[in-house]
Amino acid sequence: MMKNKKNENNDILSQKPSVNKDSERKTILSIVYIFVGLFVLMMGYFAYFLLVKSDDVINSTYNLRHDVLAKRVVRGKIMSADGKVLAETIIDNDENEIRSYPYGDMYAHLVGRVMRGRTGIEEVENITLLTSYSNSAEAMYNDIVGVKNPGNNVVSTLNHKLTQVAYDALGNDWGAVVAIEPKTGKILAMVSKPSYDPNDIDDNWEKLSEDKDNESPLLSRASQGLYPPGSTFKIITALAYIRANPNYMDYSYKCNGSTEYEGMTINCSNKKAHGNVDLKEAFAKSCNTAFSTIGKDILINDFRSLSESFFFNQPLPARIANYPSSFLLKVGESGVKETMQTAIGQGRTLISPLHNAMIAAAVANGGVIMKPYAIDRIESAGGRVLKGYIPEEAAVAMTSKEADYLKSMMRSVVTDGTASRLKNFDYKIAGKTGTAEQEGKDSHAWFIGFAPANDPKIAISVIVENKGSGSEYALPIAGKVFDAYFN
Repeated sequence: MMKNKKNENNDILSQKPSVNKDSERKTILSIVYIFVGLFVLMMGYFAYFLLVKSDDVINSTYNLRHDVLAKRVVRGKIMSADGKVLAETIIDNDENEIRSYPYGDMYAHLVGRVMRGRTGIEEVENITLLTSYSNSAEAMYNDIVGVKNPGNNVVSTLNHKLTQVAYDALGNDWGAVVAIEPKTGKILAMVSKPSYDPNDIDDNWEKLSEDKDNESPLLSRASQGLYPPGSTFKIITALAYIRANPNYMDYSYKCNGSTEYEGMTINCSNKKAHGNVDLKEAFAKSCNTAFSTIGKDILINDFRSLSESFFFNQPLPARIANYPSSFLLKVGESGVKETMQTAIGQGRTLISPLHNAMIAAAVANGGVIMKPYAIDRIESAGGRVLKGYIPEEAAVAMTSKEADYLKSMMRSVVTDGTASRLKNFDYKIAGKTGTAEQEGKDSHAWFIGFAPANDPKIAISVIVENKGSGSEYALPIAGKVFDAYFN
């Protein structure tokens, strides 16, 4: 018996804790997965940084690399697409570098400035302008003798002839003109008034920043100014109606010059009665009573969703400082009255001239919205192309069928409606006028459109502040810009 007990004790002592190999394997694999996941996240952020954030970091005013480059490189030029120098660095008699803007206030907002805070292209392409890709032998020699190398040049998409015409056409009025290429998104002209001369920014900074007369000359009205769209918004309203009503071609309305709803009265221009109109006629004649009545039946969620597909309530997809246009109708908060006002471009809806040009261009481009861009390419001081920018699609806002019908509606505005002053041009124009009313002030005058109507090459947006009707004040400006483009 004693022997058996001893053997039993020996067996117990000889046993070792069992090792769960499956558990160990799972633990090891979990650790491996964690490290692989962290590595993937790190690489993902690295790619995101390179593709999205690197330009912001490189161009940041806190990046000391700018100071280093500025000691070795003379800031490059900014040029128009047709070869005009819009910004350059000159050396005065005391060997001081001075940033010069040959056209004064004409390009101040889009080209920008370097003094009193960088803006515009000067800011977006700051590091490019301070980088030199000159001939290597020449660059080495310059480094040895202590001479700065010439920086790269930025060639913009801007057409100087168009810009000059738009600038002159605005005259002393406040407002903005934007011209873009529908198929690419190239910005051909962008003018904002009142403006300022960046050559004198230091001398006038106190006056400009105080802005005692509320002129806001530092603000780019073209991309940052927000205005009620007036009847130009009927493009969106018409599209909303078309989508909600497959039989939209059968639309019929009798206009008596005004309509009432729960104590609110909406009038057509001068209370003119348009009589029996279909959808195209109502659009051409800019019939407020017809479109406000259409607004009553549009579901707010559908209206808001459509507007946001056109980039309302979000920054525009452009490397240009811009303020988001706003569409504020909301289920549970907005009533029928506000919806009726919104449908004719009044209410609380606000839009920038750049955004309105993009909407016109989308119709012209078969429903495709292109990203607006103002920089065509980067060149070395010797003219070698270092980088080119290509057109990018931002969204498909409507079908080609919808775009074609809207295009025909905008053409009817010129042939039979409020923009008839443009119908005798040598090329066919399509567009929409707008008169954005303000309480206690004259209306803002709008025109948006494109030409030729059958094969659009240029889309335009014009606003003239506190002036009157779009057909009287914005239309002539658009006509001059169209003529400058085609002649």
